[in-house]
This record gives sequence, structure tokens and C-alpha cells, in this order.
Amino acid sequence: MASDLGLNSELLTNLFTAPEGPEGWLQHALSEEQVIQFKELGYLHGIQALNSEQINALSEELQEMVDPEHEGNEFFYEYHSNESEDPETAVFHALGAWRVRPAFHDVLWNPAFTMAAYQLLGANFRLFHDQLFSKPAKHGGVVAWHQDFSYWTWTEPMSHLTCWIGLDDVDKGNGCMYYIPNSHRWGLLEKESLTGDMDAIREKLTEAQVADFEKKVPVEMKAGEASFHHPLLMHGSYENNSERGRRATIINVFSDGVVSNREDDGSNAPGADNYPRITKGEKMEGTYYPLLMKAQESLGELIDKVPTIDSV
Repeated sequence: MASDLGLNSELLTNLFTAPEGPEGWLQHALSEEQVIQFKELGYLHGIQALNSEQINALSEELQEMVDPEHEGNEFFYEYHSNESEDPETAVFHALGAWRVRPAFHDVLWNPAFTMAAYQLLGANFRLFHDQLFSKPAKHGGVVAWHQDFSYWTWTEPMSHLTCWIGLDDVDKGNGCMYYIPNSHRWGLLEKESLTGDMDAIREKLTEAQVADFEKKVPVEMKAGEASFHHPLLMHGSYENNSERGRRATIINVFSDGVVSNREDDGSNAPGADNYPRITKGEKMEGTYYPLLMKAQESLGELIDKVPTIDSV
């Protein structure tokens, strides 16, 4: 019988290790220039997050989990063998892998991720949820243009961050993400179907915003590299028509102190019925929203030397 790995808030494998002392943490720190780029453009990419051993371990576990009959399936918040609305394409999408397989559990405590995330949020933070995406070769579907926070308005205030980590090399050929620089300044827009019409959101935009799509940036990266983006940044990805797969894990976090805004009937949180329930107005915390970073404890007297979103 499968066990719920989410009950553990410590490392279960030897894939990742905590840095030794503040100096060890600084080895994973972003530069001031990188933090400034994130603040100005709403994203940062090409950050080395995984080595080959870690990529292989996560890839093997993902291969197990794409089988709907895999052990531990009951612990996912969402599980879609194919979420694509186009019958000719496929997009595997699932939320909650950290509760199901040990490598996906432990990657949440990867210091290459947690240090950068602390700098880009400027605060200690908790796990919101993780995600898996897999676009198979030749017929991988789209992930439509969207803002992450449009799906998360049942939490407040907006103090969230997304980290996208590729398990394959990603480029325009196999359906990499695209970002619209500076679009995190547009404000919150109404959400559209995540795997439906790629350009549905354009009907909600101004002419100037639509024109900004001409400036879209392909987020091309090597396997094991990560990108980070603001919760309002407009992003999406096109089909994978290549001979290569495109697999990724995503870690969504929020600052410690974010509270639930979920109505009792769930009317403002469609699709979130399987998430651990937090009463409206109460802090998002507990077993399934673990604290992933304690900056003062980890960085000690060196904390003021670390550039953050608030200090640059």
C-alpha cells in the first residue's frame, strides 16, 4: 500500500543536501543583476537547478507516474492523462507528485531552487503545490497563454512565485515556454482554459497588450535548468511537433503569511476541491503547505549580503 510522502517535511533520499552554513547557501545565490532582471521583466531563466543524477531520478519517477494505474495515484490533487482539448494532441498534467514519489518530494528542498526563490520573493515561503507537464513527441499539445495567479485567487495577498524546471532540453521545436516581458505589470486578467485555444486571452487585452505579443521570448534551456516567473507574467507554450519529448516539473510557492480566500462552497476555487482545506481568512500552513525556506536560520549574519527583490 502506498504511503503519503507529503506527511514528511524532511529529505527522503540523498539526491539533495542542505548547504553547510551560510557560506554554503551563498554558493547558490543569484547575482544582483539577475534579481534586477526578474524585477524589471517579470522572469529569469537559465538557472542551473539539477545535475544529471537528479534529472535521471526524476525522469524515471515521471515515467512511472504517467501510467494512470501507478501506485500512489490517489494522492494527486489533479491527474490528467491527457488534458489537451484538441483530440489530435496530448498534454499530461498532474499536481501533487511530491506526495507520490521521493525524488519529486525532495526536489522541493533543492537549495538551488530554495535560495533563488527566497531572493525573488524576498521572504520565507511555503509550498503551494507542484505540477508535472509532459508533451509527447510529435503530438504534444499547447498550454494556452495565461497568468498563474488567475487560478489562485482563492489565496491572498498575491505573493507567489513559479519555478519551471526542465527534464529535457527545451526549445522552440519541442514546445518550450514563451514569456511576454513586462506583462506582469498588466494587472490580473480573467482566466481561460489552460489547454484550449492558445490565443483565447487576446480577446481580453488592449491593443497595446496584444502588440506586446510580438516581443515574446522563447524560454530555451538545457535539461536541469530552471526559469522563474512572476504570478501575473503572461506565458504559454506551443505544440511539440518534434521527435523529442518535453517534460518538466513546476514548483509553485507563496510567501509565509498568505491566507486562504476560499469560499466555503468553493465557488471561487474551481478545481481545488482536493487541496487541503484552509478556512477563509486563516493562514495557509500545515502539513501540506510546508515551510521550505527559513532565511534567517540558514543565512545568519550574512542575510543582508544577499540581494532580494526588495533590496535591489
